[in-house]
Amino acid sequence: MNTSDTLLLSTQISHLTPRIWEIVNRNLIRKAISEFTHELLLELEFIGQKEDWKIYKMYTDIPDIVYYFNVKKRVLDHSHIDRSSIIKMKNDKEVELDALDFILELKNTLGIPDDMLPTYMEEITSTLHGAAYKYKYQEYNASELIAADFQDIEKAMTEGHPCFVANNGRIGFNTSQYHHFAPETETSFALVWIAGHKTKADYHSVSMHAYDVLIENELGKETVQLFNQKLMDLDLDPEDYIFMPVHPWQWDTKISTIFAQDIAQQFIVLLGKGNDQYAAQQSIRTLFNITHPEKLYTKTALSILNMGFMRGLSPYYMGSTPVITDWISQLLEHDTLIRQTGFTMLGEIATVGYRNRYYETLGKTKAHNKMLSALWRESPFSKVTKDQKLMTMAAFLHLDNQGNSLVVELIKASSVSVEVWLENYLRVYLTPLLHCLFQYDLVFMPHGENLIMVIENSIPVKAIMKDITEEIAIFDETITLPEKAKRLHVKADDDIKALAIFTDVFDCFFRFLSDILVTQGDYSETTFWKQVAQCVINYQESHSELSDKFQRIDLFAPEFKRCCLNRLQLLNTKHMLNLADPVDSLQFKGTIKNPIATYKTDTKNTKTNTSYATAK
Repeated sequence: MNTSDTLLLSTQISHLTPRIWEIVNRNLIRKAISEFTHELLLELEFIGQKEDWKIYKMYTDIPDIVYYFNVKKRVLDHSHIDRSSIIKMKNDKEVELDALDFILELKNTLGIPDDMLPTYMEEITSTLHGAAYKYKYQEYNASELIAADFQDIEKAMTEGHPCFVANNGRIGFNTSQYHHFAPETETSFALVWIAGHKTKADYHSVSMHAYDVLIENELGKETVQLFNQKLMDLDLDPEDYIFMPVHPWQWDTKISTIFAQDIAQQFIVLLGKGNDQYAAQQSIRTLFNITHPEKLYTKTALSILNMGFMRGLSPYYMGSTPVITDWISQLLEHDTLIRQTGFTMLGEIATVGYRNRYYETLGKTKAHNKMLSALWRESPFSKVTKDQKLMTMAAFLHLDNQGNSLVVELIKASSVSVEVWLENYLRVYLTPLLHCLFQYDLVFMPHGENLIMVIENSIPVKAIMKDITEEIAIFDETITLPEKAKRLHVKADDDIKALAIFTDVFDCFFRFLSDILVTQGDYSETTFWKQVAQCVINYQESHSELSDKFQRIDLFAPEFKRCCLNRLQLLNTKHMLNLADPVDSLQFKGTIKNPIATYKTDTKNTKTNTSYATAK
């Protein structure tokens, strides 16, 4: 190995140092204790009080190993843990913190099946590896990041899903591939393009995006002509083929070998790489065109294991994707409240899918049948004016290396009060979600990475929803859906329907946002939840015709079912959810007190006085 090769290898692991490794291990253990406690997995003993901190002792499966830490208890059974207070004692001697040891010391308590434990530990290691990289190469602090552009913010996110402990697995990437394809590495790449024979490949789109027009817009006329000529040079007719984009990792690692038979028989023809450069988004397989930001997102199958799923795309679902986009668009485009709040969606306007007949016989849901598909999604830049900027909603939970909050800096820059800022945010985010649930029995997966916020004068003015075909459900089975969209129907009782707000919004996002605002924004937890309650009340008072639904799907119920996401992942870290029956897959443990229940009558006739123009 020559000197340059050695230098390259050393650079690829330069973030793995004792100091950084200690920091990211401590951070992950802090999160693990908080989330596993939230899901009632850990045995804690209250042993004292120090000012406004409660001191706890945590037992492990090994009698000689215990942990101590300081906690401030929040609503929704959230534990705000002082990271510096965490101490691990072994045989009455303090020892260093190690996240992998932490998992092993609690593997029985956590209930991880023996055959799943190595995979889960690998996801923990990979999560630590990514955290170390992001720590070392952080480019912007929180105050600087609020002025950064959309893609710089996307790359700067240090945390995956706020609830999942192992949330950044990406199992399948080697070190070189990680540095080339992970969003935080700030690299870009061109897509591989293939031609798939129409006997096995399909193209589907909404009516306005014919195949020839879309492909020419994405590739350019010259590249299309070049690719057509490659087919003709092989005595193949371009009319018999569909052009498909493929992630370069997917081509190298999966398609070129697993689909070797199809390549040999010219059902798949390698055309070459496109000219545009793409950047991976937080969701890893969604790719943003940085050469032409106004062009469509491209989402490709990527057979890596990440957070409990192999990240493929089913060719059998691709046929329904544009149909679902059309149906939702028609449902909501003339809705007055949706227009007033600015709520909009990124339409998934076209798809390509390729079927492998060898693996089809094993069942269409197998991962090998989800290796070769792609879809095109609208760019968020088509939804904003020149005075507006874009920001992933995940940024509202972002903390920099010094622990400073981006959302707190954003509120400071807005020159309005926290209360006014939150009122605007809740109006554009929570209100349309309430309306979709109560008016249409339509629910999304509205976590931080799935929302893009439109920001004007540092204030949220509109929310853009993405992943609108894979991660939505229709609870009303009497609603007539197009034949290809019928998979959206999900049978659920009223308590489960309410979890679309209680779990997905309150517990999986507001729980963390509130904690940040209390800790760094000098904002009252009580006031935060009163504002949330007021948003719900304002909506319900303006839609009295839905009062029966408000009673049945009661968002002011005293408590709600505790939906445990880590329990779900711990049981099967390779395939944690049956997408064909997601409700049946969920894991529940006890209940959580509803933080807005107390306001059901107290604020019934209260009107919010603040306005967009109210200054600090």
